[in-house]
Amino acid sequence: MTVVEPLLEDTAAPSRQSLFALGCLNFFLAGMQTAFGPIAAAYLAAQQWTAQDIGFVLSIGGIASLISQGPGGELLDTVRAKRLLVATAVVTIALSSLIFYLWPSFTVVALAEVLQGITGGVLGPGVVAITLGLVGHAALAERLGQNQRFAAAGGVLVTVTMAVVVYANSPWAMFVPVALAVPVLVSLGQIRSEEIDFRRASGAEQGRPERATRDAALLRNHRLLIFAFCAVLFQLANASMLPLVGGMLASEGKKQAAPLIAALIIVPQLIVALLAPWVGQQAEKRGRKPIVLPGFAALPIRAMLFAMISDPYVLIVTQILDGITGAALGVMTPLVIADVTKGTGRFNLAQGIFGAIMGVGASLSPTLTGLIVHRFGPSAGFVSLAAVGLVAFLVVAILLPETK
Repeated sequence: MTVVEPLLEDTAAPSRQSLFALGCLNFFLAGMQTAFGPIAAAYLAAQQWTAQDIGFVLSIGGIASLISQGPGGELLDTVRAKRLLVATAVVTIALSSLIFYLWPSFTVVALAEVLQGITGGVLGPGVVAITLGLVGHAALAERLGQNQRFAAAGGVLVTVTMAVVVYANSPWAMFVPVALAVPVLVSLGQIRSEEIDFRRASGAEQGRPERATRDAALLRNHRLLIFAFCAVLFQLANASMLPLVGGMLASEGKKQAAPLIAALIIVPQLIVALLAPWVGQQAEKRGRKPIVLPGFAALPIRAMLFAMISDPYVLIVTQILDGITGAALGVMTPLVIADVTKGTGRFNLAQGIFGAIMGVGASLSPTLTGLIVHRFGPSAGFVSLAAVGLVAFLVVAILLPETK
């Protein structure tokens, strides 16, 4: 009689310590990433950098992040020490922040941006890999919801804190990411390494096929390809929407623009913190597609409302839709990838590929939208974003099968 070995995910039993530390890791890491992004441009502007030079070094960082996605995923699928990879990325961001403060020259800052950019291939995907390694595929949906809640809460806290720091024109602004690196590393250290199963963390099962076969399977996976196409369309429609709103507010009234833009950022994060755990629970009960569809549907609706609304406070209320999208897709994207790559051992490589193509969409979005706005005005820009978002929704609704 043949003895069948149980799937590794069935034996996943992480301790309360590891799960609590995972929540703290998401909280402080989201805050650290939130702090570094806005601070960089603001700090360089205060150092009398031109907009052209700021845009150039930030673009360098963006390109480095795009390039790092695939290799980062490959590294996460290969290296057992997931915590070490994440810790290295955290320390790199902290050092990059110090470089900005101590040596704000163009060459050194460009190097810092490259260092910070290459962490993108292992930081976010690494946390998801650790989560999968801890809880297994069966419990991944609910745990991703909890991760999103902690991350959104951390982002809100740091956004509010940074608004105060920037308003006070404090010279210590660039030290916020450095300070947050400490609790991030402490939280990471409290996750028990022996509970992070290597095979689970890469989406592998017993008796997995050879690597070449697994890589080829990714290219033939029609569900993965459909979802990737929709992700590109989503980023094309979403990435430039909030900057376009911010530009409109700034042109209409500079004094109230800053707090309104902060509110536009904070409101979706609050909604994500409230909804994300529920999203994870529903994804496990009802399946993935009933949750993915509202996430995609909210995008074109929000774009059309932005095209028709001028009252800034109504715009803030409209951002609730962005929170719905963030909660749904923030949980569903890694979950659907885990579904369609289960058993391949290439979950993290698929995450890296997704990160790269979404980055391409996000990079193209401001340029294409800017051309439309320059020629036809902001309303036409929002309508074009709504059209792209609607196509993404229709593709998901018609072509993407249930992945659970």
